[in-house]
Amino acid sequence: MPTPPLYMITNRNVEDDGLGIELDPVTRYYECAPDADPAKFASWTEVKKRDDFIGKLRKLAQRFKPIAADGSDNEDQQHLSMFVHGFNVDWVSAATRYAQIKRDLFDAKNLGVLVLFTWPSNGSPAGYLPDREDARDSAEPIADLLVFLNDYLTEQQRQAAEQQDPKKLCRAKLSVIAHSMGNYVVQKALAVGAKRVNSPQLITLVHQLVMVAADVDNDLFQTDKPEDSDGSLMANLCYRIGALYTGLDQVLGASAGLKHFGTRRLGRSGLADEKNVWNNVFEVDVSKFVQGIKNTHSAVFDSPDALSLVERILRGVDREHLFDG
Repeated sequence: MPTPPLYMITNRNVEDDGLGIELDPVTRYYECAPDADPAKFASWTEVKKRDDFIGKLRKLAQRFKPIAADGSDNEDQQHLSMFVHGFNVDWVSAATRYAQIKRDLFDAKNLGVLVLFTWPSNGSPAGYLPDREDARDSAEPIADLLVFLNDYLTEQQRQAAEQQDPKKLCRAKLSVIAHSMGNYVVQKALAVGAKRVNSPQLITLVHQLVMVAADVDNDLFQTDKPEDSDGSLMANLCYRIGALYTGLDQVLGASAGLKHFGTRRLGRSGLADEKNVWNNVFEVDVSKFVQGIKNTHSAVFDSPDALSLVERILRGVDREHLFDG
């Protein structure tokens, strides 16, 4: 498949030369040619209607190679994936990081299509608490998209079964890579999504959720939490959740001291009690991959070995075999 375009969804306000730091009640959709500069707002063309944007993603997914009927090449199934950035990131930095992950991981490894969701982070260390509020308020657009895509893919599966036509089988998995406070956005989005689908058991909105340097409570996924807690809902709606952490992350060390009354950060400390979490949730200490990289908070994306780990998680390699070979 030719290199796919870049895609962006945003609830930032629009300014003359780009996207701002204010929350916009309107969600907007953009497309950028793969050879254009994503850091220049003029490179992006707005797709006026959400259905047209979804239609573009559908057409790309229809080009994905179908997997074998027996599932023997499951790890090669391609993805419709979303990248959600973190705190203190303006839209240019978000687009630049997204383009790098798309190039180095999705395009290089033929993983499928990656979409950027950029929310109104203030792009300033002083904006931590306002960012937290904007992150929470950014849940709706992601929930809306995930539920919509899931409904479409489920319908494709149903039609394939009823018509006994393997050509109609779903060719894409849905996955999410979230970084830093972007994990809080996803946490709240999945809670909203659960309500949209009436909190059913054993439904999968996201196949693989990769939580990088997650700025969320490290006891989020404890099984002794209420069934309607965010962590319980996330574990129910995701087939698998992998949390990548390192104690070297100074940014999350500062985050823990701002507002959390003793609750440590998942992306810095790992799971509070890995034996008392939902069985589809696991952690990986990536310290050995990020040593020597100046900004350890985002070093997973700058380390070829760490990116390879992300690839294997997305492909669905069993957690016990992530480091084989």
